[in-house]
Amino acid sequence: MYSVGGISATIYTNRLRAEGMGSKEQAVLFANQNYEALKQQCVESGCLFEDPCFPAELPSLGFKELGPHSSKTRDVVWMRPTELTNNPQFIVSGATRTDICQGALGDCWLLAAIASLTLNERLLHRVVPHGQSFEDDYAGIFHFQFWQFGEWVDVVIDDRLPAKDGELMFVHSAEGNEFWSALMEKAYAKLNGSYEALSGGSTTEGFEDFTGGVSEMYELRRAPRDLYRIISKALERGSLLGCSIDVSAEHTATPPRSMVHHPERTIYIKSTSVYFCDKEFILVCSNYAYVSIQITSAFDMEAVTFKKLVKGHAYSVTGLKEVGFRGRMERLIRVRNPWGQVEWTGAWSDNAPEWGQIDPSEREDLHLKMEDGEFWMSFSEFLKQFSRLEICNLTPDALSEDSLSHWNTIKFYGAWRRGSTAGGCRNHPNTFWINPQYKITLLEEDDDPDDNEVACSFLVALMQKDRRRFRRQGQDMHTIGFALYEIPDEYRGCQNVHLKKNFFLSHSSCARSETFINLREVSTRLRLPPGEYLIVPSTFEPSQEADFVLRVFTEKQSATEELDDEISADLGDDEEITEDDIDDSFRSMFTQLAGEDMEISIRELRTILNRVITRHKDLKTDGFSMESCRTMVNLMDKDGSARLGLVEFQILWNKIRKWLVIFRQFDLDKSGAMSSYEMRLAVEAAGFKLNNTLHQILVARYAENEMIDFDNFICCIVKLEAMFRSFQQLDTEGSGVAEMNLTQWLYMTMCG
Repeated sequence: MYSVGGISATIYTNRLRAEGMGSKEQAVLFANQNYEALKQQCVESGCLFEDPCFPAELPSLGFKELGPHSSKTRDVVWMRPTELTNNPQFIVSGATRTDICQGALGDCWLLAAIASLTLNERLLHRVVPHGQSFEDDYAGIFHFQFWQFGEWVDVVIDDRLPAKDGELMFVHSAEGNEFWSALMEKAYAKLNGSYEALSGGSTTEGFEDFTGGVSEMYELRRAPRDLYRIISKALERGSLLGCSIDVSAEHTATPPRSMVHHPERTIYIKSTSVYFCDKEFILVCSNYAYVSIQITSAFDMEAVTFKKLVKGHAYSVTGLKEVGFRGRMERLIRVRNPWGQVEWTGAWSDNAPEWGQIDPSEREDLHLKMEDGEFWMSFSEFLKQFSRLEICNLTPDALSEDSLSHWNTIKFYGAWRRGSTAGGCRNHPNTFWINPQYKITLLEEDDDPDDNEVACSFLVALMQKDRRRFRRQGQDMHTIGFALYEIPDEYRGCQNVHLKKNFFLSHSSCARSETFINLREVSTRLRLPPGEYLIVPSTFEPSQEADFVLRVFTEKQSATEELDDEISADLGDDEEITEDDIDDSFRSMFTQLAGEDMEISIRELRTILNRVITRHKDLKTDGFSMESCRTMVNLMDKDGSARLGLVEFQILWNKIRKWLVIFRQFDLDKSGAMSSYEMRLAVEAAGFKLNNTLHQILVARYAENEMIDFDNFICCIVKLEAMFRSFQQLDTEGSGVAEMNLTQWLYMTMCG
């Protein structure tokens, strides 16, 4: 439910972001815990830190496989490194890939990302701040910094780690006395709610959370010709690289409904069912999401190929090399298994005969070590054996070209809310238009002398927020994607407009994400002619709620903004009528209802309206509440008596009759109630233009199961008119800004 308090918090957060909060220099404090202050308290008190926000208790481990009643968590003891070894070290001789050996947790995707991070010391120490150790002022407290959905976050932990039989349960170093990687894993688990929340994922997720970069993915069966050069340039720039092999069908859960588009028609594929529709072409993409979730340790040998490559497992790419071999140059690639063991046994593996046929100095330069989890293989064999390569570019420049020109970047924080902004994909034309909409203006074409096409390169990346934290409640990633539309001439240059259903019924998308898929982020690189385009991010199905970050990277000059209706109201002038204008039948009805004082109280108004509304059998209603009737009286009451006279009641009656016509007009299925998106159109027809946030508030306040009955609709319209009229009275100069003192504020909110 989207509350007014939530809106206030959002406004406050946006203000802090504008002041630099969330930047690398001013990281957000997770759970408002300040590392320096907490450490100082511990040093002064002589007590080791115990984290109340992520306690050394079973719920911190997990909720299902690692839940409190699981056999896997029986006999778990939380131990500090000082209890595990006599000489614990934070980092020994620099952080290296061998410091990261996977334990009994299916987070190989994360560990592959951490292993890649060790190749770039500057990047590593953005995540693992300097100055931490078990010697100087040791207080059992450490901290790490991660990029989360557009912001850097500082996460504090204590150093109590889960262990069994005196051994760490999860990630550990090969030496056994180096603890930076285990503590970093714990901090990331805290950030996501538990250790179990880290089970299964995409390496790009870890890549981006360690760098704030942007990722791209290559299917190696369709690898570009220059992929070797792309990898080489990525490694030179310090980019992080991961790879994996598709798991066989018996190791894969039922795939999500995912899609790519074609402008002709739609095909849904789920399991073995195929359905045809008439707008877009939809195809399942079954390979990306959580293929590693079924494989959690080196003992799942059924997933290991005969040459010791593990299917559904995340590896990191750590190097490239060309060597002279049999009179020609052989391209080699170095890959690391975060297990620290189970290595490739084919050509160019640690014991392979090929090494005896190259120059000894070259062999020495490649640092062969037996069974350390890292191995070499030929690049051509790599393309055959592996299915997918993921690259996280540290800055969004020159993703696959030689140019190093800087990209322009922009990000938006948005939300899908049930009934107001969660419209689902294009397959749901009645609701697709209610999704948030963003305009991108491409101003300059690319500078590419070898390309005759007039086009602008840009990348769109859509990321859903905080989904791992909801696993404890049985939720997970939504299936997400986005579509782009060319903005027609009549809407060019417009900002305060939210395009409606008819636009999307008559216009096809000009570009789209390659898939709708249940990964945290979907990103696609695009090229379009200069012009104005609309980006519509969505979940696959309607009514799925999530917060998201939309990032847009453009090569050349561009402008990007959210499209949203400008808040306004066409109230018209107050109806001018006198008692002489009121017909005798209405006057007679009023006399009977009002009683001797000839005024209608709030309670009497409620009785009248509920009596009348029961005669309209086509309307669904629970009846008007005292609150809604009080709002109506306050709207019409001119003398502060909290009662309505004859003229005031006549004006209110006329308004209700007008709103009844609108309600029936937009109750399209004649069900007697309006859906939340029908209400959005009805509110506009009643004269009110609102933005997405206000529509979210209305749905939260007046809808039940995304449906609005007649009395709630009337109450909503009355409330809107009352608030707009109150503002107009305060905005005496018509400037769009009103000033009020505390007394005025309290009067308006208490009486509204």
